[in-house]
Amino acid sequence: MERISFEGIGEVMATFEAEENVKAGQVVKVSGNGTAAPCAAGDRPAGVAAAVKNGCAAVQVRGFATVPATGVGIGWAKLSADGSGGMAADENGADYLVVQADGEGAAVVLL
Repeated sequence: MERISFEGIGEVMATFEAEENVKAGQVVKVSGNGTAAPCAAGDRPAGVAAAVKNGCAAVQVRGFATVPATGVGIGWAKLSADGSGGMAADENGADYLVVQADGEGAAVVLL
């Protein structure tokens, strides 16, 4: 699988003010005007915080992104935030295309 990469395909980044507890690599939501916050369980993520520095977060809002994930299979899946920085299968979640799932807690999803 190492020969296949989705990194950077369709990637769109935006800069947000970051609430104090935002960490790189976690899914985030928009919590106010131009502000990103960690998602609670069941939230629909706005994107993935790629980097956090000086009170700002670079958030990937489109394209293929690697996210922490549990209970996720390949193909179209209903997902939502798991409340721990990642995503999980959720019959009430939004549809996402999952193109890789390593079975060890990470998946590549199309945002």
